[in-house]
Amino acid sequence: MHGSPVRELLRRAVAESDPVAMREAIERLFAQGGPHALSPEAEYAIRAEDYIMEMPQSGERIRGREAMRAMQEGFPTPPTIRLRRVTGAGGVWVVEGVNDYDGDVWRVVLILELDADGRIHRDTRYYTKSFDPPEWRSRWVERMTGEV
Repeated sequence: MHGSPVRELLRRAVAESDPVAMREAIERLFAQGGPHALSPEAEYAIRAEDYIMEMPQSGERIRGREAMRAMQEGFPTPPTIRLRRVTGAGGVWVVEGVNDYDGDVWRVVLILELDADGRIHRDTRYYTKSFDPPEWRSRWVERMTGEV
């Protein structure tokens, strides 16, 4: 084994395009405070040295795993995260979820790019708030109330 159980899961997900392994790895990464939660230091270990995280909607970029770890350590209250869906293959995976920042709820989509060794090189995150749809299209849509 070359590292943490999460890194092994990431390596397997990339090598075998295994969505079950990727979902388990993501659940462990984001299990804020739970028995499988990783610390900023443990997450640091699964990021490549040239790691980049971007949040296009706010125009922010974090360069390097050291900067990401420092940002995580400085976070006032980490959010809880519920996974909705994990999909992808090889080195590119998309994660859909819901972040709850102490009652301030956001939908999030992460695009993760990994190398063959299970390290995350790039992490692009898109955030949005829920909103009420316009009435004019109600006859064509089904409301997804209560779904994560």
